[in-house]
Amino acid sequence: MAYVIGVDVGGTFTDAVLDDGEGTVIAGKTPSTPPDYSEGVMDVLGVLADQLGVPMAEMLAETHHIAHGTTSSLNALVMRRVPDIGFLTTKGHRDSIFIMNVEGRYLGRAPEELQDPLAQSKSHGLIRKRHALEVTERVDRDGTVIVPLNEDEVRAAVHALIADGISAIAVSLLWSFRNPAHEQRIREIAHEIDPDLFVAISSEVSPRIREFARNATTIMSTQIGPGLRDYLGELESKLREQKLAGPLLVMQSNGGAVAAAEAPRNAISTVGSVLTGGVVGAVQLGEQLGHRNIIATDAGGTTFLAGLVVDGEPVRSSTTIINHHPINVPTLEVHAIGSGGGAIAWIDAGGNLQIGPHSAQAVPGPACYGRGGTEPTNTDANLVLGIIPERGLLGGKRALDMALAREAIRTRIAEPLGLSVEDAAAAIYEVQNAQTGDLLRKTVVEAGHDPREFIVYAFGGSGPAHCGFYAQEIGATDVVVPLGQVASAFSAYGLASSDIVLAKELSDPAALPLDPARVQRNFEELEAEVREMLDRQGMQFAAVEFEREIDMRYSMQLAEVATLVPEGNLGAEDVAKAADLFEARYAELYGKDSGFREAGIQAITYRVRGTGVLPFSPTLPELKKADSPDASAALTGTRKVCMGASRGYADTAIYDYSKLRAGHVLRGPAVIEVPTTTVVVPHDTTGTIDRLGNLHIAVDQA
Repeated sequence: MAYVIGVDVGGTFTDAVLDDGEGTVIAGKTPSTPPDYSEGVMDVLGVLADQLGVPMAEMLAETHHIAHGTTSSLNALVMRRVPDIGFLTTKGHRDSIFIMNVEGRYLGRAPEELQDPLAQSKSHGLIRKRHALEVTERVDRDGTVIVPLNEDEVRAAVHALIADGISAIAVSLLWSFRNPAHEQRIREIAHEIDPDLFVAISSEVSPRIREFARNATTIMSTQIGPGLRDYLGELESKLREQKLAGPLLVMQSNGGAVAAAEAPRNAISTVGSVLTGGVVGAVQLGEQLGHRNIIATDAGGTTFLAGLVVDGEPVRSSTTIINHHPINVPTLEVHAIGSGGGAIAWIDAGGNLQIGPHSAQAVPGPACYGRGGTEPTNTDANLVLGIIPERGLLGGKRALDMALAREAIRTRIAEPLGLSVEDAAAAIYEVQNAQTGDLLRKTVVEAGHDPREFIVYAFGGSGPAHCGFYAQEIGATDVVVPLGQVASAFSAYGLASSDIVLAKELSDPAALPLDPARVQRNFEELEAEVREMLDRQGMQFAAVEFEREIDMRYSMQLAEVATLVPEGNLGAEDVAKAADLFEARYAELYGKDSGFREAGIQAITYRVRGTGVLPFSPTLPELKKADSPDASAALTGTRKVCMGASRGYADTAIYDYSKLRAGHVLRGPAVIEVPTTTVVVPHDTTGTIDRLGNLHIAVDQA
């Protein structure tokens, strides 16, 4: 028997899912353990072993691989908790990273901020100026060496940085993506001086045109690379001590995994690893249920995440923004707000109720946890409303304190607003539903889609308690709550479902019509690099698949659109078809007739994604079929539950999920209790259990 395990390390909880390849899927959830998150990983693996009834060492000895997603890299960058690093660049170009071009005034800013130019300011630099040094060299746009590299200057710069306490250096030279020789030589010299020095070069991390974004990407990757290397090294040591047989894989932003030993080399690729797990899981489950268009929503303890699956494929992006800096990272497009179960409710200066983005996180946690937290959270409100049972979470292993929840809401929300505790809790619940609905509207409608053509998937610890309402906010009529053993650990299920996915890209700007031989040469070069990277993973694949795309744009415009290109030998007809596909997608994104073919079209960046398909991935087992739709056998009683101020508290049916069977039908209002979450079936809606144990809610849009 060979197990596959997915581990999702969040800011509040660490989740894990195990699949044995023979129809058994189990899940576990434990609190995260900052600052050493590896302890939480070992804790949740212990929970899985306990469920199997075997020692952890025995379980890990039979594990094919572990796929791990972590927020630590992203959190370190967002909160700027990164070490000082050095930066080497071409003489005369040091200040590019500090000037930030004009982009520094608008990237990552809300529309209302952009409407007030006088209030805008550029973000602070990513690094200290004294750690940004220049070396003499020059490569032109064609990759020709114009000025040789001054190696004496390189040695002097490296010695100066080491003397200043620097242990990691980012190297990004002008036009290095066309000729990486000088960057490679700088790394060699640095390692001659100090073999343990961490050195990242832009020609490997981000071989893409545009100096500012390439510099920022390489610098951020260098800032988190050493920490990721140390964390993964320590975690892998602990796992090997417990007899882990297979490799430890790390999830990347592109929706695929990479070997832990490879991840630090391009650390920036892991910044969205946890965010993408749920989208990958939605693709996997959608294949089993026949769903092609999905809005994947994940509400955990800290954040609310949303991603799209369109025609069976996750929506991707070639860039992302962190702290107002552009990052060249191919990623599954996931939108996030700080609106999870631990999001703190507060009142702004105008007397308005706000939820998040700050979170109580794992420590101290919501007030009802009794660990010293005094701020009211979504979880506290749901407890007061009766949505969460008083006996607590995790099957009663974590008791909740109603009195502490009520006191936090009373002092911070109810009294300042002149409300009862119950009405204040209902207000928190409704604001949470409204702001998550707003994010979904932005995610779907601004991407050119109609929400009515999508099915909402809702998972995470707190998502199932709100999904019927935020689906109604956007006009969706169907919701699927993945239940069974993966209820609130669905992102971990997605991690366990992931294959090895690696990508390489290069910029080679040219106007159409393109020379097909030039296009073919670029793709063959990239495919050779990706194939070599796949070979380094040290795994046997069931199949290897490649996907090609070109980032294209109208001449003199900034908006680039990734456009698929077929495999095989390309001819002029294939290149022309790519231009047609670009225009069609551009119209979807920006509106019909918004393009202007007469301006010309340019191909900017070529990209190849290689997928190493792993031998097997989790498949949810089928549930025993019910004799009739009547679900009364799973009814455990009723309690007063409030699902909104207008409804008030009502006697609500409470169901035990473990007793539900395929075909059971529940009439709202109802609450389904699962060991790791609770699911709300709103008034005037119907819930049906499918063959895999998932709950389908038909949302009433009236």
